[in-house]
Amino acid sequence: MAHLRAAQKEMTRRLLLSTALELFEARGYAGTTVDDIAKAAGTTRVTFYAYFPSRTALMKALFEDLDRLLAEREGAENLADVVDVGNRDGIGAWLYAVSRQWPAIRPYVLAAHEAAAVDPEVRELVDRWFDGVIDEIVAGLDRAGRFAPGSRRTRGFLALTQLDQLGRHWMRHGWQTDPATALELLTESWTHLLGARDA
Repeated sequence: MAHLRAAQKEMTRRLLLSTALELFEARGYAGTTVDDIAKAAGTTRVTFYAYFPSRTALMKALFEDLDRLLAEREGAENLADVVDVGNRDGIGAWLYAVSRQWPAIRPYVLAAHEAAAVDPEVRELVDRWFDGVIDEIVAGLDRAGRFAPGSRRTRGFLALTQLDQLGRHWMRHGWQTDPATALELLTESWTHLLGARDA
């Protein structure tokens, strides 16, 4: 019986998360209230608060789901290892693998960025995630001993900003150019910013 109750609780929690994600995509984070989520999920405000103390807490749970989705990339090399080696083919393969995840992560990313614009706690979460990815890039450059130490974080920031902007542009508008060309240009830029000069 306890096992059944736990499974039902998890089903309700997942329903609230998936309903919220759908509403954030359709109406935007700012345009979606706790009452909207509860009603669309076929439950009540009281039930919502039994699972999440706030809309921000729900957004944090969606961020955890996003992290899990990103970690599930099959055969994906660790970013720090890719940067450490620094060859163009490895960088290009990593970027291509990331771009293949965009359809699955699209609603999470767009909701997170919209929420970050109006919710300081979510903004801090997005900033921490962004900094974590930059830390991986810096770790790769540190191991490789490539570029002046004082430039490594800026190089990581510039590279990640390009990827983030291209990804979010695709998520909102689709490819407005040939995808192979866009990814090739991004690979070229990342190789210039992060790669080994003889690679």
